[in-house]
Amino acid sequence: MFPLKKALVSTSFLVATAPAFAFTPEGDNIRYTAQEEAFEGYYVPAHGNAKGSVIIIHDWDGLDDYERQRADMLAQQGYDAFAMDLFGAGNRPQALEDKQAATNRLYQDRERMRQLTQAGIDAAKTQGAASNSVLLGYCFGGTVTLEMARANVDNVTGYASFHGGLATPEGQRYEADTAPIFIAHGGADSIVSLEDVTTLAVEFEEVGTEYEIGIYANAPHAFSVFGSDRYHETADERSWATFTAWLSDNIAP
Repeated sequence: MFPLKKALVSTSFLVATAPAFAFTPEGDNIRYTAQEEAFEGYYVPAHGNAKGSVIIIHDWDGLDDYERQRADMLAQQGYDAFAMDLFGAGNRPQALEDKQAATNRLYQDRERMRQLTQAGIDAAKTQGAASNSVLLGYCFGGTVTLEMARANVDNVTGYASFHGGLATPEGQRYEADTAPIFIAHGGADSIVSLEDVTTLAVEFEEVGTEYEIGIYANAPHAFSVFGSDRYHETADERSWATFTAWLSDNIAP
């Protein structure tokens, strides 16, 4: 792991594609409205007394069973979990060009990106999610999570990005009082480079942002996605264990 100024890179090895798995969601699909548009998220309450809430931001496929399964895993660990929808109800792109169109619309309109993300946070609270929340994003969702970190959102006690984009748009910056940030990155990621990781760490250091970065050897982009040809079991398990420990430390207001 790479907490603050000290780096320790894991020595995992790339594994074969994970087999398909059967998954039955524990929670409910939730319709909500933002900017007079319909969206559909997924909410599952904590098992037992909630320690806090984790709000998940999906990758460029849109909200699907991957995010639902992560939400269920978090609920089993005692967190209210809500997976938001940034593309709109029924918009779950399959073709490459459709995924690019859905994400580019938000990359090119950062205000809309932030507003829809805030609407997802608000929808989670409407369902009864605990007020102290951590934002957790995957790939495209990780990029959105860092966008919200730079916006320094109220009542968010931490931000986590798994194999997300790390570049800071021109004119934006992190602040010293930003809630703690956790980054999980594959050392073999061919889309987001190790140079991008270093640049981000320097940005954090320059302003005093609290952060932790984990780099997982030989893990490609999207290494945590179950059943995909990029899935890297060791990196997934180690990053998840480290994230949940970090979450326990940073969920309190």
